[in-house]
Amino acid sequence: MSVLRTKPIKDVLAQGDADGEDGKPGLKRRLGAFDLMGFGIGIVIGTGIFTLTGVEAKNSAGPGVVISFGIAGVVALLAALCYAELAASVPTAGSAYTYAYATMGEIVAWIIGWDLLLEFALGAAVVARGWSGYLADLFGLPSAWFAEEGSIVNLGAIGIVLLLGVVAIVGIRESARVTNVLVLVKVAICAFVVIAGLFFVKAANLTPFIPSSEPAGAGDDGIKQPVTQALFGLEPSVFGFVGVLTAAAVVFFAYTGFEAVANLGEETRKPKRDLPLGLLGTLVISTVLYIGVSLVVVGMVKYTEIDEGAPIASAFRAVGAGWAATLVSIAAVAGLTSVILVDLVAMGRIGFAIARDGLIPPSIAKVHPRWGTPYRIAAIMTVAVALLAGFLPLSALADLVSIGALCAFMLVAIAVPILRKRRPDLDRPFKVPFSPVLPIVTAAACLYLSLNLSVETWVRFLIWMALGAIIYFGYGHRKNRLARREHADDTPEPAQV
Repeated sequence: MSVLRTKPIKDVLAQGDADGEDGKPGLKRRLGAFDLMGFGIGIVIGTGIFTLTGVEAKNSAGPGVVISFGIAGVVALLAALCYAELAASVPTAGSAYTYAYATMGEIVAWIIGWDLLLEFALGAAVVARGWSGYLADLFGLPSAWFAEEGSIVNLGAIGIVLLLGVVAIVGIRESARVTNVLVLVKVAICAFVVIAGLFFVKAANLTPFIPSSEPAGAGDDGIKQPVTQALFGLEPSVFGFVGVLTAAAVVFFAYTGFEAVANLGEETRKPKRDLPLGLLGTLVISTVLYIGVSLVVVGMVKYTEIDEGAPIASAFRAVGAGWAATLVSIAAVAGLTSVILVDLVAMGRIGFAIARDGLIPPSIAKVHPRWGTPYRIAAIMTVAVALLAGFLPLSALADLVSIGALCAFMLVAIAVPILRKRRPDLDRPFKVPFSPVLPIVTAAACLYLSLNLSVETWVRFLIWMALGAIIYFGYGHRKNRLARREHADDTPEPAQV
């Protein structure tokens, strides 16, 4: 049995039938284009805009962090074009996992599915701890139970994950309503930040726009340095254009998650039209907001004086607009809430697709007959994220979210020309322009950004992949649907008497 066997497209489309497969209840088609954009913006506009702006401006890029967000946004938009073609052609709950299964083979599909689970689980857990910290700041709650760092058991993070897990399990329509309300709040406040902040921008704070390169601190060598510096024996450094690129790789975390939209293909009423609109609309709106907010923050306060923990709120306090800082904190709570919810929804759909194919026990892929959601796998994922968020300080692992997303985007970009060659007859309502050149450029850009992450991040990522390989070869390779089908085809018929 080959690890490179592929899943027929007809099987993928059959599984996406609203009536389900083999008489079992399927996912319900209840979402439109604006719902998809709500989910996309709900997960993208979050931690990146409220924390990473200050961290990377102060430590890596200075005001050049605006360029970092622009570079990361362009790479994400290129990846979104590739996602849009595949999602419109093969609408499925598994997104990149299923695309890989249909084009590059089972082992690649498993790698990308396992990778996506890491991305969304850690993303939800990291954001839940950030949410808890903002809540403690707003209401003066005890840091021992709510602080992002230093809490023994983070009750706030556990509580919000379990609450939103219930929303995700009860129904996709309910999840969409909650997400849309939260998105309206945070987009409105982000727009306010840009407009109001422009009145406090000082040209002196933007000079030099890209600070001169300087040696990194002693803690930034060894496994802490980017892979590119380690490979080519470069002197570890920060700022300069190298710092801008390093910051771009880190703030790519801010754009991760938009692929959650592609996971909702089986729950979209008109997937061929609405999935491309949802994906591309999410990235365009998010990139504009990120660039605008980051420009305002580094223009209001000198990058060397930015507060890493709450850069936007502290910037308004620094110019005497404390009332605006309160609005920003409210937006942060709303923004982080929607990120956690969409992460949980996406994890449930990815796990559902993997279990439905038999790479993990298929019994957990059952869809609830009334709610129309994969409630078993969603409940398992919710509990796992709650435990991670409650007991592990995950800020050091946030870069794993970026490397997981970049790996997935790279494989999706490669899948576009492969599927065009293998299935030229497939209906493609949306096509990536200049294929295969643009998909190849996208894959190369994702690889380059991932190599600007630290050696330590790559080591952790490879350990996670090794654990996934043990599960695949110990269970999934022999027990999945295609393996059982091959075994049935090879079984000789009983001799006639």
